[in-house]
Amino acid sequence: MITKAILKTENLNIGYTSKKSKIDIASNINLELEAGKLITLIGGNGIGKSTLLKTITSIIPALSGEVYLSDNKIATYTPESLAQYLSIVTTEKLPASNLTVSELIALGRHPYTNWIGNLTENDLNHIQNAINITNINHLQFKKYSEISDGQLQKVMIARALAQDTPLIILDEPTTHLDLFHKVAVFKLLKKLANENNKCILFSTHDIDLAIQLSDEMIVMTEEFCIQDQPCNLIEKGVFDSLFKDENIVFDKQYGKFIVK
Repeated sequence: MITKAILKTENLNIGYTSKKSKIDIASNINLELEAGKLITLIGGNGIGKSTLLKTITSIIPALSGEVYLSDNKIATYTPESLAQYLSIVTTEKLPASNLTVSELIALGRHPYTNWIGNLTENDLNHIQNAINITNINHLQFKKYSEISDGQLQKVMIARALAQDTPLIILDEPTTHLDLFHKVAVFKLLKKLANENNKCILFSTHDIDLAIQLSDEMIVMTEEFCIQDQPCNLIEKGVFDSLFKDENIVFDKQYGKFIVK
């Protein structure tokens, strides 16, 4: 069976431009993101993971190359139409508000509501379904400012689910979470991808968990950006060159990094 990519890049070069210069961060990036897969993006600090996510979500322009969303150049989408194809979850602090968890999740329906913002029965069904899938029914009437970081991360994932897009992109969703909540978020995202046929891409520093639970991984280094299944990346020795430190080595047998 041929699986069609929801998003793909062709010879993508990413970075920033100013009036005086152009800063190249990574080049010749070729990716294919398919439905039903949990894909993690890993790499060292400052390697360009956030820049890549911002580029493929059209927050910043590519230096060159193309990003295609459902076979159309992403630059051809309006913000309104783009919001019906992809949803984004960031780790940015939310502003102070008296919104309840349910009301925050309801904001995910904004691309579909009329200019007044009235919610239809269909919108309400999407909101409740997102709450049920993420198992946060007990939180829905609480103010979001009163819940824990781990709970809020689930709420933000629920908001993206309510937005009902085929592609969900998250920038380091497990940052600042303890191991219990990291594993819970990883397993939730894998379930959403595999059982709801979503394509979920997220950046993370939790490489050992990513190796265990990802369907595919994208590894960024100064020399290359490669996408493949974790087992294939291990066989190719890709993780051996991830950290340029003789005290951190990758153990192929156990599939994880160890400190000498």
